[in-house]
Amino acid sequence: MIFMTFGTGLGAGLILNGKLYSGSSSSAGEAGHIRLAPDGPIGYRKAGSFEGFCSGGGIRQIGQQVALREIKRGNPPAWCRSEEELDTVTAKTVGDAAEAGDTVAAEVYDISGEKLGYGLSILIDLLNPEKIVLGGIYMRSAELLNRKMYEVLEREALPQALSVCRIVPAGLGESIGDLAAVLVAMQAAGAL
Repeated sequence: MIFMTFGTGLGAGLILNGKLYSGSSSSAGEAGHIRLAPDGPIGYRKAGSFEGFCSGGGIRQIGQQVALREIKRGNPPAWCRSEEELDTVTAKTVGDAAEAGDTVAAEVYDISGEKLGYGLSILIDLLNPEKIVLGGIYMRSAELLNRKMYEVLEREALPQALSVCRIVPAGLGESIGDLAAVLVAMQAAGAL
């Protein structure tokens, strides 16, 4: 199983053979560092990274780029009317607009969903998990991300690996990060 955060950043917890896998230098699961494009939004100091496209900060950056393009075309979106407003764009601003039917905001989520599909296809092909649990923004915006995500997964992931992998939103809500931190601390203390 893979648990992925999709919030301020993008990271993964790997449960392999029933145990948390940390790797030989305790840095396993840093999926956000995978480069998905030669250029693009910056996540953890790397342009075009998985985190750059699939995090709150990444959605903000994509939103700013798409809004600026539309402003220059003379068709500014309602959620960002001028270049002076670009700094006010957030993932929530864009998500709320997309959920309300704004096509420019929906394009932002299409871009993020497409890159989410590419990143997940890499993980599915490498690790062959039976389940990927996505937290954070995905829990609130799955409907906006899923179409493009699944299009890419169907095209890119190995069919035999994808057929056994379920992709689900985190069931523990917004407190999942807090609970994960407690479990890691308990494991480090030998309580698990």
